[in-house]
Amino acid sequence: MTDQEFRAVYPLLAGWIQETLAEHASAARPVASLGFRRLPRYYDEKTLASAKVVLVTKVPVPPLSAMGLGRFADFEQMDAGGTTYLDTYFVRADQSHSESLHFHELVHVIQWRLLGPEKFLALYADGLERFGYRKSPLERMAFSLQKRFEREAQPFSVEAVCQSLMREMVSHGDSPAPLDGP
Repeated sequence: MTDQEFRAVYPLLAGWIQETLAEHASAARPVASLGFRRLPRYYDEKTLASAKVVLVTKVPVPPLSAMGLGRFADFEQMDAGGTTYLDTYFVRADQSHSESLHFHELVHVIQWRLLGPEKFLALYADGLERFGYRKSPLERMAFSLQKRFEREAQPFSVEAVCQSLMREMVSHGDSPAPLDGP
């Protein structure tokens, strides 16, 4: 996706995200209210109190094809267990008890916070286009940390690891823009 194409579609994506979050605001709950036992060992109290989760039948995905991004149709039609927009993530109700899935989506909450909306969406779209969903840099990071969560007993600070990994991404040229600055 060219920078010009991203600039043209970004307002549409940002608008769709704001509308979707507003539409589901009354159903959003703080992640801390779910009472997961292990998440507080990986995420600080502030993150768990400010991040919100919405349980849904189907995870909302932007109408990318209608926005002129037909090449992302596979992603658009994917039946994901969860997805994250800003500080709120959506989880299919049939997977609401999966602490591992909540862990994964919280990684994305941290990514959104560290990168900001525009940089997050630019990096996500670039990774999706170049590598596909599972191998895109932001998803690789989330899946890798999720596997650590599932396999290792030793807790770690997800935010610290994400900061380090994102700085590494920038130094290897996987990011469309530096982490610092507007």
